Amino acid sequence: MAKSLHIVVLGGTGFVGRALVHALRADGHRIDVLSRNRERQRELLVFPDVRVHSTDVYDEAALVRRFQGADVVVNLVGILQNNGFGGRDFERAHVKLTDTVIAAMKKAGVKRLLQMSSLRAGEGDSHYLKSRGAALDRVAASQLEWTVFQPSVIFGPGDGLFCRFAALLKLAPVVPLARAAARLQPVWVKDVAQAFIAALHRPETIGKIYPLVGPRAMSLAEIVRYTARLLGIRRMVLPLPNVLGRLQALAFDPLPAALKPFSSDNFKSLALDSTSERNGLVELGITPTAVEAIVPDYIGGGEKQRELDRHRASAAR
Repeated sequence: MAKSLHIVVLGGTGFVGRALVHALRADGHRIDVLSRNRERQRELLVFPDVRVHSTDVYDEAALVRRFQGADVVVNLVGILQNNGFGGRDFERAHVKLTDTVIAAMKKAGVKRLLQMSSLRAGEGDSHYLKSRGAALDRVAASQLEWTVFQPSVIFGPGDGLFCRFAALLKLAPVVPLARAAARLQPVWVKDVAQAFIAALHRPETIGKIYPLVGPRAMSLAEIVRYTARLLGIRRMVLPLPNVLGRLQALAFDPLPAALKPFSSDNFKSLALDSTSERNGLVELGITPTAVEAIVPDYIGGGEKQRELDRHRASAAR
């Protein structure tokens, strides 16, 4: 049986964080989750091996206290939207926080860091990717025992991909789509969580960066059409030329981050395909899970939809 570790998780209440906390529990570890408001995390409070602490993660002294006695720190904190224009929120969430985590770990005497990043970090013109790249540079120079994970877009129940498009498709007969040809390689949230688990047990992962991708790349237009098919509805996907896609993004920029469905920074990020020939899941002994094996269970008709897809595939041969 693997050694039980004391693990502190930042970002443990988010989409990936909840999947990871459950996976860490199943692997026999003790987990401290740092949250802005402990009382809002009732789902996690019921587990005896999970403690949730109200903590300002940007307060270095507070992190030092929470890191005392820990074996591992996991930093999952990340944002996809900023408030207003510019990259201030990205800089704060990705770079400033990483600097604070590294400094607090050194003061608390914790050496092992598992850090979430993104495919194409440091490339392109978006503030999101630039800030992810800057955070990666900080981690690489930290002299900690680090491992970095770079997933493509992550899917699972409640995701910001298939679920978001499903909600839009139910309302709009036509979907005007910027960057419709952009290619993504969706990866299952539970596979991502298992990659973190695998790294805990493998010293050879220290100092390495793992791209995490699913078995198949899909264009954004393909993802929207697939979602519509799962819902059993007909919708027109209207790919926008870049000039109109840029205008669409600009129209959403003034909205608060929590209300933005799209932004100029997203438009810039999607200029780069989020795909990888190398797959860290395979390197870690994890078989990547296909979209078709999971998404029909939370979008559309589950097993009935898969049976229909199999019949369609057979008829097309």
